[in-house]
Amino acid sequence: MTMLRTVAIALLLFFHTCILSASASETIDIGMSAAFKGPTGGIGSELYRGSMAYIKKINEAGGINGRQIRIIAYDDGYNPIPAINNTIQLIEKDKVFLLFNYVGTPTVARVLPLLKINSDKNIFLFFPFTGAEPHRLPPYEEYVFNLRASYHQETSGLVENFLKVGRKKIAVFYQADAYGRSGWNGVRTTLAKYRLKAVAEATYRRGTNFSDSLAQQVALLKNSGADAVVSIGAYAACAAFIRDARDAGWDVPIANVSFVGSEFMINLLLEAGQAKGRDYTTNLINSQVVPSYEDTSLVAVRQYREYMDSYSQLPPAHLVEPNYTPLRYSFVSFEGFLNAKLLVEVLKKAGPRFEKERIRPVVESFRNLDIGIDTRVSFSPTRHQGLDRVYYTTYSEGRFVPIKDWSRWQQ
Repeated sequence: MTMLRTVAIALLLFFHTCILSASASETIDIGMSAAFKGPTGGIGSELYRGSMAYIKKINEAGGINGRQIRIIAYDDGYNPIPAINNTIQLIEKDKVFLLFNYVGTPTVARVLPLLKINSDKNIFLFFPFTGAEPHRLPPYEEYVFNLRASYHQETSGLVENFLKVGRKKIAVFYQADAYGRSGWNGVRTTLAKYRLKAVAEATYRRGTNFSDSLAQQVALLKNSGADAVVSIGAYAACAAFIRDARDAGWDVPIANVSFVGSEFMINLLLEAGQAKGRDYTTNLINSQVVPSYEDTSLVAVRQYREYMDSYSQLPPAHLVEPNYTPLRYSFVSFEGFLNAKLLVEVLKKAGPRFEKERIRPVVESFRNLDIGIDTRVSFSPTRHQGLDRVYYTTYSEGRFVPIKDWSRWQQ
């Protein structure tokens, strides 16, 4: 009797293990480390939501080869050390298939050595929310696939357009880290082509809040006689800089890059403007790396708006701030949506057994892939960036509109 009981227990344990293994194989685990809390928390939250709006539809339709896509996400607060720890957790313990949707230059730059160290595991980072150069250059570019254009392309385009309308006295406001320096370098090298230099520079510390004063930085740049500012920072600090500039009577055009999260920045300025009875949203320019989510002539935009309208979920409760209010639409969530669309194409090509060693050659073979926007996506063994186009917007009558004519800023 004892022997029969022992055999029965062993069989139960065996079948239980088989069920657990089968359950685990029913998901494709994707790893994400991003800022979900703190002064840049909205970026990670909306990037996640945009991606999940698309992934949810794919999962409801049966997933990929019968397996559901699952994002395992951790908050790093836009700080390098937590990002490193999260990445180790995702690779070593969670055994994710790939890494996806990381947010920020200071965080991504610090996890790049981990990708190189784990090259034998065929771990790649897909579509990080950063336009910095370190993961676009040796020795790390082979481990990262980017969808978006670079900060160099964004800042170079902003400078070129300012110069065309006679604004040659350009100042730079930037975050004092790898992210800020990446954008600053784009401004510097573009000006150098015309034998020009930035007339002034001012920095701020990463983690600066909207409630902090940036009047000192404003005074430094204003006193230089600058007639335009290129700003490379996070939304709380950039909004504070704009507020303090306008309060100081300085109304030059201020241009921000895509990482700023345009809607988050504007919402802070609108709230401050209502409290003070003034408008802080004029004379602002934003470079973007995806088309406008208002352009419903694009298939991906129509799909994005439909999916977001039916997707009301927040990221897991332990990740987000308790009072976080999601945005209906945003450039950030639209980028996350496009990232997920391209991710699904990668997974479809990875084979029925989802072999990691297939990932790199598969993605490098993509040519002129249509993801529903106004330009095609291509990769190659020597090119791990899918898009180059930069878009320019300004805020007018309660929404972001494309800039079709820069002459309004003619100097």
